[in-house]
Amino acid sequence: MSCMAYVDLNPVRAGIAATPEKSDFTSIQLRIKSAIKGEQPKALLPFTGNEYQQKNKGILFGLQDYLTLVDETGRIIRADKRGAISQKSERILARLHINEESWLKLTTDFECMFTGAVGTAEHLSEFTEHVGLQRTHGIVNAQACLNSA
Repeated sequence: MSCMAYVDLNPVRAGIAATPEKSDFTSIQLRIKSAIKGEQPKALLPFTGNEYQQKNKGILFGLQDYLTLVDETGRIIRADKRGAISQKSERILARLHINEESWLKLTTDFECMFTGAVGTAEHLSEFTEHVGLQRTHGIVNAQACLNSA
């Protein structure tokens, strides 16, 4: 975890990006973009959580825990580095406009919540119109969990 966090924070420490989610070409940015869509990136080993289950492959750590770990670590100012996440910056879940209850629900009940397209209520409405559906599936859950800022 420390090696992953170190690599994911390189753009922040170099002063190239203000936050991990704005760090281009990092695994944390890819994980965040995928998580917002309710997915795990196929190119990366998935987070499987830290509960004991017989899972074939994955990182036995929760994604929320990892995001928090990177966010908190990125706030530590180092004399030998140019950048750090601003102490005034909101916590990562707040910056992603996801409250903790919604994040927990998304990461534990995702498959039950969404059976088709996934996104904010606005994106689901656009998708429904684009494909010509009568009803916007998943809009209540999108409003509750993905529009929670």
